[in-house]
Amino acid sequence: MHLWTRVKETFGVRPAASAGMDAFIRRCADIYGGRPDWEDPDHDIRTVNFAKTVCSETARLAMLGTKITIGGDSQRAVWLQEQVDAIYPRLREWTEKGCALGTVVLKPNGEGVELLTPGQFEAVDVSGDQITGAVFVSRVYEAATERWYTRLEYHRFTESGVYEISNRCFLGHSERDQGKPVPIEATPWAGLSEDAAVSGLERPLFAVLRMPGGNNIDGGSALGMPVFSDALEELKDLDVAYSRMTGEVYDSARIELIDDRLLDTPGSRTGRADSVKLPRQVRKVSGFGPEEYYQEIDPELRTDARMVGINALLSQIGFKCGFSNGYFVFNEKSGTPTATQVESDDRRTIQHVKDVRDKLEGAMEGLLYALDKWADLYDLAPVGTWDVTFDFGDLTYNREEDRARWMSYVTQGWAPAWYLLQRFEGFSEEEARALTEAAEGTGRAIETSA
Repeated sequence: MHLWTRVKETFGVRPAASAGMDAFIRRCADIYGGRPDWEDPDHDIRTVNFAKTVCSETARLAMLGTKITIGGDSQRAVWLQEQVDAIYPRLREWTEKGCALGTVVLKPNGEGVELLTPGQFEAVDVSGDQITGAVFVSRVYEAATERWYTRLEYHRFTESGVYEISNRCFLGHSERDQGKPVPIEATPWAGLSEDAAVSGLERPLFAVLRMPGGNNIDGGSALGMPVFSDALEELKDLDVAYSRMTGEVYDSARIELIDDRLLDTPGSRTGRADSVKLPRQVRKVSGFGPEEYYQEIDPELRTDARMVGINALLSQIGFKCGFSNGYFVFNEKSGTPTATQVESDDRRTIQHVKDVRDKLEGAMEGLLYALDKWADLYDLAPVGTWDVTFDFGDLTYNREEDRARWMSYVTQGWAPAWYLLQRFEGFSEEEARALTEAAEGTGRAIETSA
């Protein structure tokens, strides 16, 4: 029995996504994982897995200089900051997964926060572009008994506005066996309620990270598209072009064809130097004509021409994935673009990253809401006020411009001179304050070049 058939039988719900959407996401997951359907070892078509590079670079830029600060003079604020600090080291990886799969879920589980990818969750209730109800899948293998335990966890809002959670467990004897229903107390999840209801919630107890951009596979779907979904044909062409180039390089070794009569050794028993070890590039050929034969074959590489085509593909892939034209090109851009061209190119990348950051910020706000309510339900931290501040790093940061700006703040009396020393000159706050006070004591201003 297919897992989602079991979901339908258990809860009487159907997935919100179409079968075509599920198949497309599985295909993109394979491409991201380095298993594209166009890979063909028999014809020497390998993959450079550039989809992974696109997702990784998008996540890197989105997380560049990012800080998430929970404010508020309460123990709840302190507890929420601890939760954020615990997941922060993995947030870039989770963002990359979201870029690769279009949609991922961040969900509190009682021990922290877990990331759920397509296949581990299925959206079943949708309001606009928001997922309001979903079924989550957890699986545990018990090695001692060779048993597989499966838990289906269904979150949804009822018509009366009550938030309900239902847990149903199954026991199987293989990874593919969905098993038979068993009480939750007879599973690794003993202690959880099979059914629970919570009133007063405005949002689900999970958060969704959905990539920006329209869904052209399943119109109106709440599921997002992988960031490289518009460039699948170009990704295939890149793998073909790169495989052809590297194959040509591999086959480009110089070869010398030499008539075996040229290797005759006068006075030997056989008359031939059969035992002589030849250089690896030399191949013996049998000569039967009147003339002794020798030919050198030195293939001419067309790497430069092939790189032009590869760079064109990289530029097109980058553009289709939201980056500036030429962002991923191996070689430097030819010519000297004007400042307007540079600004225009940068703006496209910046806007793309900003869109991803907006989605990440929305997902984190949803996660913090879920964590806050989770703390209420299980008394994890005293109730208290809190707020969140997201600080995303500037993608176009220039240190000298920043130094000049802060110097003007100091000159106009909007900032103390010691802060300039600390921020740009490497002094500690204590050292910077001491230097400033000493300079003021002599009646001299601190001179700091911009």
